[in-house]
Amino acid sequence: MCPDYGVDVLFSILPVVGMVIMLGVLLWAAHWLLIKRHPDITSERKFPRQIIMLGLSLLAFVVFILALPISEGFRDRLLGLIGLLISGIIAFSSTTIIANAAAGILLRITKPFRTGDFVRVGEYFGRVSARGLFDTEIQTETRELIALPNTYLITHPVTAVLNTGTVISTTLSLGFDIHHTVIERLLMDAAGKSGLEDPFVHILEIGNYAVTYRIAGLLVDAKNLISARSNLCRCVLDTLHEAGVEIMSPTYMNQRRLDDKAKVIPPPGEKVAQTSPDDTAAAELIAFDKAERAEKIENEKQQLLKDIQENETRLKEAQGVGKERLKATLNGCRERLKAIEQMEDQAKDT
Repeated sequence: MCPDYGVDVLFSILPVVGMVIMLGVLLWAAHWLLIKRHPDITSERKFPRQIIMLGLSLLAFVVFILALPISEGFRDRLLGLIGLLISGIIAFSSTTIIANAAAGILLRITKPFRTGDFVRVGEYFGRVSARGLFDTEIQTETRELIALPNTYLITHPVTAVLNTGTVISTTLSLGFDIHHTVIERLLMDAAGKSGLEDPFVHILEIGNYAVTYRIAGLLVDAKNLISARSNLCRCVLDTLHEAGVEIMSPTYMNQRRLDDKAKVIPPPGEKVAQTSPDDTAAAELIAFDKAERAEKIENEKQQLLKDIQENETRLKEAQGVGKERLKATLNGCRERLKAIEQMEDQAKDT
């Protein structure tokens, strides 16, 4: 009986072994087709392929359970236990993932900002350098990259700076000894020298010891926001000092004995050459290099999609030589779009 029993066991195991080999070969082939055959793909494109492989692996495991030579009742209990474990894992781990994915879709629909925009969310400020399904990356003025979960963006007020221009300003307090019309004229001159358009001056407060002024103007090129603020402050200092206006709190005390008519203003000989606009613009190029590249890629991608749509519409009505030219143009746009998408993936990984 022993030899017959061994043969029976062998014949009962052979289908299971064959099933395991077949499932292993199929999983290896799927892994090669999805991942191994494309070694140059970025992690952004590799992620969905890995998700597909995970799903195929779970499916193969279920098929393996169904192929086991066990009783129907035990198989059902085993599948029920596996389903319960998977459901528990998803229930406990996917709450945040699903919430971030839903928030990412909502941000794509509402479009409160675009790639390359300056945004402020809570304590964070910078330019948007990447927009993903689960998080949004911003690049700060110190060139740091911060990944903010999309749920954080929809639960906190988002302040976005328009690319068409923004108002920048600075405030300062001056004494009552100078008439406000003189200060307003000097501040308007300073704003004009800094390159701002349509400047205006507000008196914010009349305090016990000083008057608080606010000078503001329209900055057309919002990409130079950081440098423009610094340049405005520099021009305010230079303009007021050149006009003999002392920028100092009226309660200022100094242990040095000064003449009553003496003013604390740097002499003209100590002034250094002003920084050129090209030098100030270079600060933004250094601090927001990734955001700048991402914005250019995004703009070119949107333009290509628009051109492809227009050419496809014109192709339906074209004939003869014009139709062939449109086909060539359309193929060129599609090739360029493919290259742009690869550059976009590389920019996200950089």
